Amino acid sequence: MSILVTGGAGYIGTHACVVLLEKGYDVIVVDNLVNAKSEALSRVEKITGQSVTFYQQDIRDKEGLNGIFERHAIDSVMHFAGLKAVGESVEKPLKYYQNNVTGSIVLFEVMKQHAVKKIVFSSSATVYGPDNESPLKEDMPLSAINPYGQSKLMIERILKDLTNSEEGWHIALLRYFNPVGAHSSGLIGEDPKDNPNNLMPYITQVAIGKQSRLNVYGDDYYTPDGTGQRDYIHVMDLVEGHLRALEKIEDIQGAEAYNLGTGKPYSVLEMIDAFEKTNDVSVPYEITDRRAGDLATVYADPTKAEQELGFQTQKSLNDMVKDAWKFQHKNPKGL
Repeated sequence: MSILVTGGAGYIGTHACVVLLEKGYDVIVVDNLVNAKSEALSRVEKITGQSVTFYQQDIRDKEGLNGIFERHAIDSVMHFAGLKAVGESVEKPLKYYQNNVTGSIVLFEVMKQHAVKKIVFSSSATVYGPDNESPLKEDMPLSAINPYGQSKLMIERILKDLTNSEEGWHIALLRYFNPVGAHSSGLIGEDPKDNPNNLMPYITQVAIGKQSRLNVYGDDYYTPDGTGQRDYIHVMDLVEGHLRALEKIEDIQGAEAYNLGTGKPYSVLEMIDAFEKTNDVSVPYEITDRRAGDLATVYADPTKAEQELGFQTQKSLNDMVKDAWKFQHKNPKGL
């Protein structure tokens, strides 16, 4: 069975390719390499002993995408492709809407043309907005406060409208919380091209000496230690959630949303402490002012994914920080 993986050379996409290949799927990757490197796919081959079929192409190229669907008998799509830096999205909103939303529409049009109606979509917990209290549940009101989050919410709504317009679509909307960690081999992991936007790669870069210190944004939140709490999920657990969604996709009528998180929040200081103790390294940090828009605590209610997809996380916090450091230590300059 052939699965098209858009954005398959990226952080989460490469880990998804590993589990798909290990389960016996044929994997076709489309990635424009704007935020990824083809070397990551070579590492996937080294881990699995199998190769993917790779097309360096933008999903907004409808003619090129159509050619891929003509050449391959694609059964389902995992859609990871998209820009994901919140700060950049505020500065360059049109870039994010053009890439994320327009690109997705082109993909869905080509899927419809070729009668491929099964898709697992990489969404985000940002669609819950700032007004819902954690634990966040799939039936809560949705909103977004930045163009990145808006783009994910728009795509969700487009997919739901698509299922309302015609029968036969099977769509899983997977709302991620905070992916961290790496494959246990240390061969693939989170490899930001510029300064990291997320906590864990910032911690690992400070530990390896690429950054002088970590900025901790605020220590006066109403949390046990005053720093913000988030629901961190190991990337291998996250992609296992995608595999479960793919295996259950025929049972999903229309579009259904699922949280992918652990249901347990950890604070910034807890993450730093776990990283230092597990890996026996130091992470210098400085407390700075809060960032505008940051919330005190955000975490998932994972019950729906557990009940309907049979998904439960397996990796511990120690696994998360150990695997993140192993990737950084083995690849001090990135891939």
